[in-house]
Amino acid sequence: MLGLRGRLPRVKLWIRSSLAAAAFILLFAAFDSLFGHASTLVLYPPLLWILFALAARRYHDLGKPASRLLLLLLPLIGPIVVLFDLAFRKGTEGDNPYGPDPLTFGIDYLTVPLALAGGKVVVNDVTGLNPITVAAVVTPTTVDEVCEAIRRTTGPISVGGGHFSMGGQTASAASLHLDMRRLNGVIAFSPAARTIRVQAGVRWCDLQRFLDPHGFAVKIMQTYANFTVGGSLSVNVHGRYVGLGPLILSVRTIRIVLADGSMVDASPHENAEIFYAAIGGYGGIGVIVEAELELAENRRVERQAKTMRRTEYLRFFRQHVRGAAGAIFHNADLYPPHYERARAVTWVNTDKPATTRARLQRPGRSYPISKYFLWAITETPFGKWRREFLVDPIVYLGKPVHWRNYEAGYDVAELEPPSRSERTYVLQEYFVPIDRFDEFVSRMSEILRRHRVNAVNVSVRHALADPGSLLAWAREEVFAFVLYYKQRVRENAKTRVAVWTRELIDAAISVSGSYYLPYQPHATPEQFHAAYPRARELFAMKRRVDPNFRFRNVMWDKYYAPTLT
Repeated sequence: MLGLRGRLPRVKLWIRSSLAAAAFILLFAAFDSLFGHASTLVLYPPLLWILFALAARRYHDLGKPASRLLLLLLPLIGPIVVLFDLAFRKGTEGDNPYGPDPLTFGIDYLTVPLALAGGKVVVNDVTGLNPITVAAVVTPTTVDEVCEAIRRTTGPISVGGGHFSMGGQTASAASLHLDMRRLNGVIAFSPAARTIRVQAGVRWCDLQRFLDPHGFAVKIMQTYANFTVGGSLSVNVHGRYVGLGPLILSVRTIRIVLADGSMVDASPHENAEIFYAAIGGYGGIGVIVEAELELAENRRVERQAKTMRRTEYLRFFRQHVRGAAGAIFHNADLYPPHYERARAVTWVNTDKPATTRARLQRPGRSYPISKYFLWAITETPFGKWRREFLVDPIVYLGKPVHWRNYEAGYDVAELEPPSRSERTYVLQEYFVPIDRFDEFVSRMSEILRRHRVNAVNVSVRHALADPGSLLAWAREEVFAFVLYYKQRVRENAKTRVAVWTRELIDAAISVSGSYYLPYQPHATPEQFHAAYPRARELFAMKRRVDPNFRFRNVMWDKYYAPTLT
């Protein structure tokens, strides 16, 4: 309260100035009663200093110097201006020259902590469905520490970033677990080349905070910014971007630590076989520790939305989205339980002013409205009908304008239920050639309805072909069907989910498609290899660079380990 450095938001000014006034009144009464009225004069200097310090830090929150308090010397108008500034004006969003934003400092995006159970470390994911006890955890802060951790041990190693994969892809029983989240620095930034080189543990939200003041945005990332760059590379993510696709399309180079502790730089032109094996390789080849990524301009984008019959969507996409100048983000929501109506949402470049003051998403919010509607959609009668015909028509009435970084920076916390002890939300994803859209949707909807899957949403995104990763999910131009559903956590519920998941995988394979691997590993080995025909090439490379099967997780344990015998 006494210092002049840093920033102070409005609410804290009101609270602290009220406390200072209350303390002054109490002390004034006590001094006046005990020592006489003259003794109260000693209370004024500390009071004035406290009020000056509070006012100075409040102006710092507005991005202005404390010298602005000299306005108080102007008769009448000066005190009014200062009072309005200090008591009512909102502080600047994000960091300013006087310090970090006090409303977000120390408040973070949702994270998935590691847990202790019976004195042992348990690695789980955001769903809570996949607890895995590991031998120990190492949290490296430098690349050398990663190399040392690998060299000084001989047993199995698992690698985790944000731990948002949903099927044990970050851990293996009794392994040494590398928690990469503290290896999170920015190494080099080139505005001229529009590239940035980062350590693998940095999250997309951290990257956005770094890039936004410079006018840049991440070129390809997920819709939610909680995930680490290394984890995203390992699963070769995609987002809602138009005319892009898998993350590998924006990667210049990576640095990876192999099973013997050696480091290799890999790109499409240097050690290309490592590059195309490691990206989308789910940590099986080595530990990705650094990456150089391409950037894009951070422009304002305006939302456009249109509802239509599902059978009209493919033609709409081809005519109005795929080649549309300025289209940045796009998705189409298929409404359960019939999946016969779609809402197409496109964000296009615009010069209109932003309708939201914030350039970046503010973390740490509780999202009570979003969470209520998620509950209502999945747990109340006619919840899905109300969402389609009452809620969404209101939500999509306007045409908001956001910054690109804002629209690509959502927090997974808005999807988090109050408890996952009995029910949990889970994702699945299927990739289908765009010409087979209607054929797949018909099969998908029949399966989901027959098994009474409690689906929240099916979001359709677009992706161009992968340039050559061995576990490419987009071997040609595809639509991605992101299924978000709710299930119970009991074992019999997991078994039921496995049944209809395998049916959906067969449906995708039947139209020359595939499914996404970061989720629950319900697929049979035959389905895995049918969806990923180059997996055996990856297995052969793993035998060469990791002959002792050190790098592993649930996915590798299920599909690769049996081939060793």
